[in-house]
Amino acid sequence: MTLTDLYALAKENQIIVDSFELHSREALSVMDDDGRCYIAIDPLQLTDYDDERCKLAHELGHCVQGAFYNRYALCDVRQKHENRADKWAINCLVPINEFDAAIADGCDSIWSLAEHFDVTEDFMKKAVCYYVHGNLAVDMYL
Repeated sequence: MTLTDLYALAKENQIIVDSFELHSREALSVMDDDGRCYIAIDPLQLTDYDDERCKLAHELGHCVQGAFYNRYALCDVRQKHENRADKWAINCLVPINEFDAAIADGCDSIWSLAEHFDVTEDFMKKAVCYYVHGNLAVDMYL
């Protein structure tokens, strides 16, 4: 899925994506009380096309999966929602059948897989952990 496809998906799902300066992060997503989602991306903090794709896909994952946490709720686990957004983004940008085909075609390193899928190396590490180990525990495996 290209960056243009991701923006089209947002539009199709009536998710507003705005670009403006964010001081504490590169991107964020929120859902209002009516269930509408909004994504903010700070273009000054993006490093390149791949970085924008990964961040937009992650934020879309929050919106599409309804993976939002409430910082005021005592029992809400933030990482659970981050993982749901990451898994959605991985399935979107690095589909398992294409991942398997890339491995079979000789992409045998994180950087070559990242280049093949136009994603960041950090994102690809998560994808590899997800598909190989069934979780996103990059620190445990890579």
